[in-house]
Parts: sequence; C-alpha cells; structure tokens
Amino acid sequence: MSVYVGNLSYEVSQEDLSAVFAEYGSVKRVQLPTDRETGRVRGFGFVEMDTDAEEDLAIDALDGAEWMGRTLRVNKAKPREDRGSFNGGGGNRRNNSFSARY
Repeated sequence: MSVYVGNLSYEVSQEDLSAVFAEYGSVKRVQLPTDRETGRVRGFGFVEMDTDAEEDLAIDALDGAEWMGRTLRVNKAKPREDRGSFNGGGGNRRNNSFSARY
C-alpha cells in the first residue's frame, strides 16, 4: 500500500518528501508525478513505507500539517481506477438488446 500526499509545493523534491516521512518509519519509495509538457511537479505524490503501521503514523501526524507554505492532505492511496476507452461512450449501438425490438 502507499500514501497519497496532496497539496505539495511545486518546489518539492523526492529527497524532501522522503526526509519528512522518514521521521515516521522506513521509506521504501517516493513518486512525484510531473507534468508532461513542463516537467514540473504536479503538486501531489505517493510514498511507500515498510509497514502499514508506519504509514498510519505518518498519516496521523502529517494530514493537515503545514509544510513548505502549504497545508498537506495525506491519506491512504486509492487504487487507480480503469478509465475505460475514449471512443465517445456510445459503443456499438446496433448491439443493444432493445434496439432489435423497435
């Protein structure tokens, strides 16, 4: 499992975030997604720690805390949802079961 960290400063580095979370346990990995066009940090990240207990401790301590001029939002990361296809959402209308009746 991992921890979602939102409302991060755009100046944050992986080392910065790792150092803050290391106060609550062993940090396995830090991910800071960047914008494809600008390369700038997108303002959120994910932190993986060794145990759920360490993650819970960090969440309790850091959610709502002010850091680098921002109020952090910290909680358990949710699994990424399947966004489906981008074909307009209509699908093949001829295969709808009710269309053959009318």
